Amino acid sequence: MNPNDPYRVAVLIPCYNEETTVAKVVSDFREVLPDAEIYVYDNNSTDRTAELAAEAGAIVRKEHVQGKGNVIRRMFREVEADCYIMADGDDTYPAKHAADMLNAVKNGSVDMVIGDRLSSTYFQQNKRPFHNVGNRLVRWLICRLWHTDVKDIMTGYRAFSRRFVKLFPVMTGQFEIETEMTIHALDKRFRLIEMPVDYRDRPKGSVSKLNTFKDGWTVLKTIVTLFKEYRPMRFFGWLAVALAVLGLALVAPVLVEYFQTGLVRRFPTLFVSLFLLLAALQSLFTGLCLDVMVEKERKAYELKVIAF
Repeated sequence: MNPNDPYRVAVLIPCYNEETTVAKVVSDFREVLPDAEIYVYDNNSTDRTAELAAEAGAIVRKEHVQGKGNVIRRMFREVEADCYIMADGDDTYPAKHAADMLNAVKNGSVDMVIGDRLSSTYFQQNKRPFHNVGNRLVRWLICRLWHTDVKDIMTGYRAFSRRFVKLFPVMTGQFEIETEMTIHALDKRFRLIEMPVDYRDRPKGSVSKLNTFKDGWTVLKTIVTLFKEYRPMRFFGWLAVALAVLGLALVAPVLVEYFQTGLVRRFPTLFVSLFLLLAALQSLFTGLCLDVMVEKERKAYELKVIAF
């Protein structure tokens, strides 16, 4: 980037049926960041979301493949900027924090700023108790698996450097996108910080598109899948230990009986235990092989980041 070039800022707002709030969200960000380009990506809305966003001054584009992750993929591919502010179109995240998040990326060499709701007003404002439980569960699980202390994993209010956006391979298609980008940043050792932000519940007339149990289950599956892909030795190592313990538990009585009587009466149990022990050994070597491949990929990614 030429130091004389203007610093480009893009506000990214994915939307699906947010006619109640989208105009206010666009206006609020325009007031806080007057020089930013504000993009609203309409994801097959059946109301006046796109029309009202355009009237408020946003650049409106459409993504026809349903799902927030698919919208974010399209945004990251198409929009060119030096800093990206991502927020939802439901007016739950106050725009007043955007300037501080922008400055953290612009002046602090930070690749991701996480707008931390959970340390602020989220638990007082959010009226859906299962969402609160889900946020705590996801946070606990990722902090244990990746040895981190990130407080808000699934917040939709973030700021990104250009380097992160253009080198982030979006693989998920739905509401698990925030979990994916957090895990990716942790695994690839991008510099991230958290910034407490106010959170307010949806205003009257605005309806959440998040299905607590269905989307929560999808997020948990995503965590397990990414853990397997990013940490295969630990994933398959734990699996090998579990299989080996189960196999030894089954074969132990058979061996005790054999040494006492010289007979093996439970051949099915013996065969199952041997199968489990072989599966444990196979799982261990699978983890070793995949770990070598992942380490090579991680080195190649580091070189790509340096060259960006």
